Amino acid sequence: MKRLIIFPLNLFISFFEGIGEYVILMASAFKALSKTRQYSHSTIDQLVIIGTNSIPIILLTAFFSGMVTTVQSGYQFTSWVPQWFVGSVVGESVLLELAPMITGLVLTGRVGATIAAELGTMRVTEQIDALESLSFDPVAFLIIPRVLAGLIMFPILIVFADIMGIMGGWITAIMSMDVSTFEFFKGFKTWFKPWDAWFGLLKALFFGFSITSIACYFGFNTKGGAEGVGKSTTITVVVSCVVILILDFVLAAVFL
Repeated sequence: MKRLIIFPLNLFISFFEGIGEYVILMASAFKALSKTRQYSHSTIDQLVIIGTNSIPIILLTAFFSGMVTTVQSGYQFTSWVPQWFVGSVVGESVLLELAPMITGLVLTGRVGATIAAELGTMRVTEQIDALESLSFDPVAFLIIPRVLAGLIMFPILIVFADIMGIMGGWITAIMSMDVSTFEFFKGFKTWFKPWDAWFGLLKALFFGFSITSIACYFGFNTKGGAEGVGKSTTITVVVSCVVILILDFVLAAVFL
């Protein structure tokens, strides 16, 4: 009985200890922002790794997400629903939810896991300790460039995802639903609001910061050699996905 009580109690304590350590690490990162110029080359490298190298997978997933949305919309429409409504469904779905959400989940595996594995390997091989011994600030050198790159590149990637998602829905509509280009974009413009697009970019900022900062936290605090690197990578992906889902709900409840 005591074991059954102690086990969840330890998890509860570890959970709040982890939150406290994360907040302390992010506070150190904000304090180190003044040193960003010293490591600007690292930020540029991360912009390429996080942003440019992620474009192909983002374009592919967004394109097929738009196609699937069109097919499912056509399946659910009845005879009394005009077919051109599919344009509004695709537009709203992609801009508000599919593009930011799917991009965030994909980049959790693509970017978050990579960052956690890199920093975790550096920690267990004592490279981070070596940086400290050489008077380098590891937070400014390793964490700030990755977080800044996430904040800059995630909204840009969402723009690409929006374009490809709508394009995928449009191509599918004119090929399989007998909907003309004019009718598709007529439906798209009927319920389109500029705030819908801006809301997706707002999500991107929160997702970008969350994914990169969580990955940096778990990678930076890795213990236990190669096994520890694997655990840090796995828990980074799991926690980031859960946080993205929670943020998606909270942002929608607050701003919509």
